[in-house]
Amino acid sequence: MTGTTGSPLGAPAERREGRQKVTGGACYAAEYTLPGRAQAWPVPAAVAHGRVRAVDTSAALALPGVLAVLTPFDAPRLADPDDGTLAVLQNPGVPHRGWCVALVVADTLETARAAARAVRVTYDSAPHDTGPVDGHPGGYDPEEAGGQPGRVEHGDPDAAFASAEVRVDVTYRVPPLHNHPMEPHASTAHWDGDRLTVYTSSQGGTAVRSVLAQLFRLPEERITVVAEHVGGGFGSKGTPRPDVVLAALAARHTGRPVTLAYPRRYLPTAVGHRAPTVQRLRLGARPDGRLTAVLHEVTTQTSRVREFVEHAGVVSRVMYATPNLRSTHHVVPLDVPSPSWMRAPGEAPGMYALESALDELAGALGLDPVELRVRNEPEREPESGRPFSSRHVVECLREGARRFGWAGRDPRPGVRREGPLLIGTGVAAATYPVQIAPSTATAEARPDGTFVVRINAADIGTGARTVLAQIAADALGVPLDRVRTEVGHTDLPPAPLAGGSMGTASWGWAVHEACARLAAHPEQGPVVRADTTGTADADSPYARHAFGAHFSEVAVDTVTGEVRVRRLLGVFAAGRILNARTARSQFTGAMIMGLGMALTEHSTLDPAFGDFPEADLASYHVPVHADVPAVEADWIDEHDPHLNPMGSKGIGEIGIVGTAAALGNAVHHATGIRFRELPLTPDRILAGLLSEG
Repeated sequence: MTGTTGSPLGAPAERREGRQKVTGGACYAAEYTLPGRAQAWPVPAAVAHGRVRAVDTSAALALPGVLAVLTPFDAPRLADPDDGTLAVLQNPGVPHRGWCVALVVADTLETARAAARAVRVTYDSAPHDTGPVDGHPGGYDPEEAGGQPGRVEHGDPDAAFASAEVRVDVTYRVPPLHNHPMEPHASTAHWDGDRLTVYTSSQGGTAVRSVLAQLFRLPEERITVVAEHVGGGFGSKGTPRPDVVLAALAARHTGRPVTLAYPRRYLPTAVGHRAPTVQRLRLGARPDGRLTAVLHEVTTQTSRVREFVEHAGVVSRVMYATPNLRSTHHVVPLDVPSPSWMRAPGEAPGMYALESALDELAGALGLDPVELRVRNEPEREPESGRPFSSRHVVECLREGARRFGWAGRDPRPGVRREGPLLIGTGVAAATYPVQIAPSTATAEARPDGTFVVRINAADIGTGARTVLAQIAADALGVPLDRVRTEVGHTDLPPAPLAGGSMGTASWGWAVHEACARLAAHPEQGPVVRADTTGTADADSPYARHAFGAHFSEVAVDTVTGEVRVRRLLGVFAAGRILNARTARSQFTGAMIMGLGMALTEHSTLDPAFGDFPEADLASYHVPVHADVPAVEADWIDEHDPHLNPMGSKGIGEIGIVGTAAALGNAVHHATGIRFRELPLTPDRILAGLLSEG
């Protein structure tokens, strides 16, 4: 199968592992049935802060089939980790509710679960602080937010805003959100003398091996990490989580292979979440819509275990031209579970607030929301002043407006009715940075005329195996069916994780280089190795980002308060699309996740217990089929020579960025009411309608 140019790149090739997955042939981390394998079950802390005074394991150990109960007082000692969330069972301190305070190992999963319930833990509780963050005296301004400066300012934004002829000063709130991949965080560990093998659900096996080597004081070559099939992660599997450390500890202690699959109800406190944000946006503009000031101030929270700052303010440094800009972050450490990466961390909540505020500014100006965005298109990146390697957000807006029928829209809010339904449409732009990391890969020519590409990439459901084969076939100049890919094993050439939408761009560069060299110089041998260190990570004089535009139509039921999405369109500019089928899947999947962010998904932090009541899929509502309309995702042809040999940008996260704002703006257009806190659930909609009525 080839693309329109005859190249395998761009073709809608089917996923190579698809049949394995739908027939049960794909083996996931908890499904490696090694001889003598035992099962583990964690015991989460029942207090929000304090210390474990004692652990009574007698009732648990009395159950037939129980092999061990590890506690903070007798678990094997680890080296101090850089990531404090991995210091499990290393001391009696309890930094937050849900922290692992014991681990049961038994012959069967059912026995391990029953024994975990029989463990009795006594605590010395201490006062705890779970916020809220608004006005909290313990906050500080971090130096970095998401690897970028915590604060960026140029011009005189305060004076410019105060003197602006048109002003908007609004605050938007996003609650805690949870990743909830289909496959929970799971690991199977096995020791053979001083050699450790783990089968784990991870977005990056190379990083897992490095961390385990440090924790267990082993050379990396004595550790093998296998992650051939991963059932989603959305960022929560981007770094090692407690499951892989606990499984390895239990296997070393018992001398048997051990599987630990974290129960779904425990995931919100154990594997990270999107931290809540309070975002104040102040926009100043001239009557013609030109922005004179943008002030984007973010307040969020982190745990006392590990700092993580939801960098929602960075989008204002990219999107719109303004002579006066302030983008800041303020973070409050609390006795709460540690937040972490969740699809488009920073950008997803940040663009919700920015694009909603911009919609409010369009209303204040009496300008079309698409036109307002176009008028504020920057020539260079506002933060750095660097030229964009490519930027086609205006083209996305124009094409999306054409396909959506935006020109026929009545701009007046609250006027379009169908019986009890109020109908509205909304728009929002989207951006996500291009990130690339060094990688290694090998390409081997076989005597039978086939080729094997090897790289420790992680296929987390994105179709990485397939796309890497397409890159290889293109570079080799051979049909796709003559290329085989091997991924997900640390015996393969090391590669960075699948995260930050950088996987394919990073791995593909190394694969392309190895295959191109093999094709050009077959005399080098049957196996060619490529390492992109020094090239993929070289400084670029360009600001590199993907862009997009979202358009939505909603119906708001004035009787029930329900919001039903009728249409959702995304148009993206993300470099060269390497596989039309898998790309469309990534775009639409992320857009549906953004729909959930807007309408159904939320979590609350119980101040009395410091825990999330919405701990499973019965109470944390992800969108189901009935919630999702016919989502349409497409892209414009974008040629960018400043990225990588394929000319590709990451696509896994751009789809969620802007979706929630487009839906929120559509709800405002339908009702005439501006809701500034997600999600837009029926209770909030009804309360707003009643207050206006």
